[in-house]
Order: sequence, then structure tokens, then C-alpha cells
Amino acid sequence: MRPLNVAYFDNAEARGGAEEHILTLLRGLDRTRFRPLLVCTPETAAKLGADVPADVTVVPLRLHSVRDLGPAFRLARVLRERRIDILHSHLFYSSLFASPVGRLCRVPVIVETPHVREHWRQSRLKTSYVVDRLAGRLVDRFIAVSRANARYLVNEKALPAAKVVVIENGCDLGRFSGRREPAPGLKQSLGFGPGDPVLVVVGRLEPQKGHSVLLQALPLVRREFPHARLVCVGEGAERRALEAQAASLQLNDAVRFVGYRSDVDAWLALADVMVLPSFYEGLPLAAIEALAARTPVVATAVDGTPEVVVHGKTGLTVPAGDPYALAEAVTRQLREPAWARQLALAGRRWVEERFSEQRQVRLTEELYLEEWDARRGRGRRDSSAEAAEQPPTALAS
Repeated sequence: MRPLNVAYFDNAEARGGAEEHILTLLRGLDRTRFRPLLVCTPETAAKLGADVPADVTVVPLRLHSVRDLGPAFRLARVLRERRIDILHSHLFYSSLFASPVGRLCRVPVIVETPHVREHWRQSRLKTSYVVDRLAGRLVDRFIAVSRANARYLVNEKALPAAKVVVIENGCDLGRFSGRREPAPGLKQSLGFGPGDPVLVVVGRLEPQKGHSVLLQALPLVRREFPHARLVCVGEGAERRALEAQAASLQLNDAVRFVGYRSDVDAWLALADVMVLPSFYEGLPLAAIEALAARTPVVATAVDGTPEVVVHGKTGLTVPAGDPYALAEAVTRQLREPAWARQLALAGRRWVEERFSEQRQVRLTEELYLEEWDARRGRGRRDSSAEAAEQPPTALAS
């Protein structure tokens, strides 16, 4: 059989977890069975740049509405000319606009990975998920990136359980297998002292990620560790507001905003504790990477995060939006570094078991082939959504 043509569609304009997820698939798909193509906004195409494999064609295209007839026709032309067999959209709004085009073009298999719980919804129509269920009729399979994400899709959105399968995010664990030592001179280049405790947060500077709560917690941490410092790795719309907040808290000497960095492993090696203060997540790649790097982690217990950061076993979790609980957990890990390292080592073993990029790619390939066979009348679809109700494994018990 010829390789199946797979088109990934991403309507976002920033580089975040969904885009890293797509890159993992673009790099890892077996080229003897799949031929990938990326359709994304010009902004995302620019930000992904050379990280996209050389054999993958990138089509810059923005489709914000099915009424955008020009982009819709261009997408349809791409799907037809490239003889796309599988259209895989990432995030609900991408799927909402691309899946109807794919169905009209008779693409055999249509897949959606929603990635996150959509906390931005406000109106009654949006919170009722009527549109989601109608659009979901055009989608053959939904990939939930965590068990919590699957429960959200089935229990709250009321999508058909038989269409939902759990495939957790993965990362390149080998990238974080080296010695946990910071790059020479990195700490000094930030104006930090050699003995200063360093907290690192990796994530887009957006309200979702909870940086403002971490800034509120930092003065509480500094009561016991007055030389504690914070490095914010990432870029986003909230940068100016967060810099102003740091100044108002008289933390200019303690906080550094270093922008987007591709060498996440170097910044995790610098960290005594990696903090993830998010208000919601799908399955946080930053937490997986931190544990892969054997870095102690404190995170908020939201959505799929406790499936990675298992409280008291691979790290510590706290309620979202609580700077006091966040400060207490960070302070405890700084106070008991040997214990914190034990948790991080257990975390490394945990992510090796469940969150490798090889596992993510293999399970996604299996899903594609299963659904391809089902669309062509060969094979039978088995529901995997019931896995959403199971504990992560014995580690979480």
C-alpha cells in the first residue's frame, strides 16, 4: 500500500504545547507508511521554522471561519491535490473550520486533538457545547492527550465515547538524559549569585499559565530563602503586565524574563525547582520535560497535570490560584533538596514509562491505520474512552 497522506491543520498563531505535539508527529511518523503535510498560520510557520523536518511541506494558511471562502477554497485545493487520506486538526477551533472542508472534499479519515479544557467559553451557547457536538459528527476520532481530557470530552462535551481515545503527549526523553548541571556562566549572566536558589517556569506568558500567581508567591518564598530567584522562559501577550507586576512587588532584582528559548534542557538544568502554576492544562509538556531532566516540580492540580506530577511521588501539586499553597510547596522542596531530588528521580522513571515521544507516535500511527481500515470497511473500531476512567497506573494509587 502507498504511504497515507496525512495533513496536520493548526489555526493557532503562537507556538505552544499543541505545536510541539505536532512536531513530534512530523518527526516521528514512519515514512514508509505515512507522508505528512503541515497546514498552519503564517505566524506559526515562522515560529516553527527549521524545526519542521526538511521533507515536510508547510502550507501557510489562516482559516478563522467557514465563511472565509478564499482560505477555505485554498484548503480544499490542498486536500484534493495532495490526495489527503487523513486530516488531523489540533484544537477545537481548527477542527471546527477545517473538518467541514475535509468532509466536503471526501477525506476518508478526519481526526481532532482538542488538547485542553476550554475555560475561555462564556456564552450559554458555547458552554452548552451544542456546536461541538454538531461539528463532532464530522470527526471520526478525537485524541485526548490525558485521561482528564477524555473525561471532559465525554462527560461535559457529551461527545460519543466510542470516538475518544487517550494518547498522552510525549517528549524526546533522550534530550534530557545528560548530566544535570547548568551551563557554565549561565547563572552569573543573569546577575544571580552562585548559591542563589533558582525557580524556573517554562510556558507562554498568557493568563492560562498563572505567572501572576507565581509572582505573588515569590515574596513568600523569599521570607525563608531571601536570595531565591525566578526565571520565566517563554514569550506572550502578558509580558509587559508581568514585568510591571514584578516591579510593583519590588522583585526586579529577583525575576528575569528571557523570552522563548529552544534550549529548554539548559534552563531546566539551572533550576532548583520548576514551577507550573497553570489554571488549566491538557497534559503539560513542560512538566514531562522537567521530570525527564530530573528537575523537582511543583505544579497546580489541574486537568491532566496530576497524571504527570503525582503528588508526593513525582512532585508536589497545589490548588490553582493559591499563592500561599504554591509558596509553601516550593519552600518545602528548597528546604529538603535531597527529598525533592528523590521525587524527581521517580518522575524520570515515570515519564520513561508513559510519556516518551516514541509511544505517542506509535499509538497515533496505530489509530490512523485502525481508522483507515474502518473507513474502508476492514476492521472494527474499539472504544478506548473507558481508559479515561482508569487511574494512570499503580504509581498513582
